[in-house]
Amino acid sequence: MIKERKISLQGQDHKLSHTDRQISILENLAQVSFADQLEGLGQSSFKPTGIDVFQVNMGKMCNQVCKHCHVDAGPDRKEIMTRETMQLCLDALDQSDISTVDLTGGAPEMNPDFRWFVEELSSRGKHIIVRCNLTIILANKKYHDLPEFYKKNKVEVVSSLPHFSARRTDAQRGNGVFEKSIEALKMLNAVGYGLPDAELKLNLVYNPSGAFLPANQAGLEADFKRKLKEGFGIDFHELYAITNLPISRFLDYLVASENYEDYMQKLIDAFNPAAVDGVMCRNTISIGWDGYLFDCDFNQMLDLKINHGAPSHIRNFNTDLLSSREIILNNHCYGCTAGAGSSCGGTVVNEG
Repeated sequence: MIKERKISLQGQDHKLSHTDRQISILENLAQVSFADQLEGLGQSSFKPTGIDVFQVNMGKMCNQVCKHCHVDAGPDRKEIMTRETMQLCLDALDQSDISTVDLTGGAPEMNPDFRWFVEELSSRGKHIIVRCNLTIILANKKYHDLPEFYKKNKVEVVSSLPHFSARRTDAQRGNGVFEKSIEALKMLNAVGYGLPDAELKLNLVYNPSGAFLPANQAGLEADFKRKLKEGFGIDFHELYAITNLPISRFLDYLVASENYEDYMQKLIDAFNPAAVDGVMCRNTISIGWDGYLFDCDFNQMLDLKINHGAPSHIRNFNTDLLSSREIILNNHCYGCTAGAGSSCGGTVVNEG
């Protein structure tokens, strides 16, 4: 149930930072907190199953300004990971057996040391994932060879594409984004990405464009594959349907459009206990652009750092302590356990 409360990101909380106001909204709206939901399932302590994925935010600079962006990324953002912090990440990886490194942004490719970091990871035999917004490939001539660079380093490319129509994609991501995304996908296909049975993996990400949950992932994937192949000759491997979490730019939209209470109620009503074990914080550690550690990319954007005795910065990385840490929860976590669940790899529960 949702508490009766007038929601504002301004109002009486004007002395708080934007992030603190968002946390205040999340904490005070739901009558049954996410932590209480887990306690009702007998999980008063929520801990990782291990650390399989090392997710690194390369910076908040981006060539796009998307309406749903939980990072609040854009061309005006100056936060960027330094090579020194990247080296700390490499040092941490060298002392662990973590095999997968997931590079995010913003547009991670805009970090001036992005290619150096990828090559260092590749030389260590890591499975590298890059979250590419596609249009970055066409943003400047210096990015035009990214498909070949990815291929050389055996990078898995995960790309956002809100829809297979120009109208719906551009409405979420900006005018002309769909056309550029299609051209970039063709460039990736041309070097072997996304082709049937190809080792060069190309996966797409779908986020709903409004205040509702994503449809069935398998059905969406089938529609995307048919429409992109018939309309543009494009192939890809999988489609990930990811729920928009009520934080950052998307939370601002929900509040401004007076959809916040209804959206949170949808997430709470759709809470699925079967999704709890598959949420990404159970096997992932998230590293901010400045080296601070978080349970997930969403906690990172709310500045909810790892604590309870576990190291909070990459310079103090300790696999054993981090693997036994207590995961920080708040009510935005309902977004990861609604319906079929949601993670960086799409739904977490078989939808049948």
